[in-house]
Amino acid sequence: MTDAAQIRTAGPEAAQIDLWLVDVRVPQPALDPTVLDPEEGERAARFLRESDRVLYSVAHTALRTVLAARTGLPAAELRFERAPCPCCGALHGRPRLASVGGPEFSLSHSGDLVLIGLAPPSVPIGVDVERLPEARAVRETVTTLHPAERAELTAAPGGPSPEAFARVWTRKEAYLKALGTGLGRDPAEDYVGEADPGALPQGWTITTLDAGATYAAAVAVAAPAATFTFHAI
Repeated sequence: MTDAAQIRTAGPEAAQIDLWLVDVRVPQPALDPTVLDPEEGERAARFLRESDRVLYSVAHTALRTVLAARTGLPAAELRFERAPCPCCGALHGRPRLASVGGPEFSLSHSGDLVLIGLAPPSVPIGVDVERLPEARAVRETVTTLHPAERAELTAAPGGPSPEAFARVWTRKEAYLKALGTGLGRDPAEDYVGEADPGALPQGWTITTLDAGATYAAAVAVAAPAATFTFHAI
């Protein structure tokens, strides 16, 4: 994993962003799954595969753990709600802490990895981690991207590789999560690729993260500059 403390975008007042990348195959003695609330416990129990139950439980326990450390509140007492969706106004936008002036946060998990991002209050953040897709999934999904992103990926010798596509897709997912729209906003609407930083959404920092050889990861922050630091649980 890259030392993200060394990743800093230009700007005198960079937002301080804290990140955690957790491998569920590694024992996490600091995590206590009893802090999950009944709804989270029920959701975990509904997964048919044990690996999915473990991934969900570790992800949500880790989120509660880092938020408890940041807010000073017991992990089991944290309550969550959804902000209004920018697309329709319904309460399924960005997740946030209820009744607490705490940090902005984002959670993503895929395969064996969990990615958590924390940002200062009122600085929307989105993170995404994805296992590299199969070539067929790339061919089926690349057509949904922004025209400039499609052009960059298809111009590569042999066409879009799973690695290159996943880097763009995780940047896209992170940005849409930070907006609070998810895929309710057309993925073709915004350019978030790596080739033209000047074309990124104004006032945003979108950064590709190192998550190993078989995963891609990214973080998007509603700030013109940011410093990213990885932590251990």
